[in-house]
Amino acid sequence: MRPGPRAEWYLCHPFYFVSRFCVRGSSHLAIGLITGVAVAALVPGIPFSPAGIALAGFSSLAPDLDHPGSRLSKRLGFAQNYVRWAFVVVAAGLALYTHFMLPLGPDRRMGFTAALAFGLIGAAMQGDSTRKLALLFTGLCTVVAGFYTGFVWLSMLGCFVSVAPFTSHRSWTHTLWAAGLWTYIGHLANQSLGWHGVALFAGGGYVSHLLADTLTKAGIKWFMPITDLCLKIPLIRTGSKSGNFLEVAICAGYALLVLGLIIGRMRF
Repeated sequence: MRPGPRAEWYLCHPFYFVSRFCVRGSSHLAIGLITGVAVAALVPGIPFSPAGIALAGFSSLAPDLDHPGSRLSKRLGFAQNYVRWAFVVVAAGLALYTHFMLPLGPDRRMGFTAALAFGLIGAAMQGDSTRKLALLFTGLCTVVAGFYTGFVWLSMLGCFVSVAPFTSHRSWTHTLWAAGLWTYIGHLANQSLGWHGVALFAGGGYVSHLLADTLTKAGIKWFMPITDLCLKIPLIRTGSKSGNFLEVAICAGYALLVLGLIIGRMRF
């Protein structure tokens, strides 16, 4: 039986298959926060810190910066609605400068050509390209802030935010190497800020995302590019009622496990 027009749209939509095989952002966030509680309460020498738990939750969303529909991608790309207008404004400003300040000749023609190019780029921008540019802008601002303050970790974080949106989903940000880099950024932040445990909160949250995605039918390539072997335990089929229920059950079971370990440690 041939699918109807709406079904054909879903099957052809570039993000359909991605969304069908990805754990929901709310589940990733919940697992990341629970991981943060586990680190704060169970790892010796790590003080219980709400900020650390929040960092673990933030880190659990970081791998999906390569996905246009991810929670963190939308939050960090807060300026995406203004990027198109920024290009238009630059085009108008460049055109006015060229008209009033440059004499007739090659420079004037070049100025108007550049203004037209900026205007056309701004007018042609669609959702995902605008999101990528907004994240690039956010990341580069973070890099500059890192250089200005002398915090290497902040500049590295900005580089991660700038590059991740331009990678394909579940590729580079979903590898063991990316988790190691994110943990190392936390280690440098630990040294700079004197905030003990940053690396564990950051790394734990990030790895929790990769482990959760390993439970889906698509799985992830932990060791890319060394090998394209996709590791997966196909338990979760997202987008279905059973898949959503299983995600909730996993989050609840994980929370009960951590709670039990905490109670057991308090008793002994």
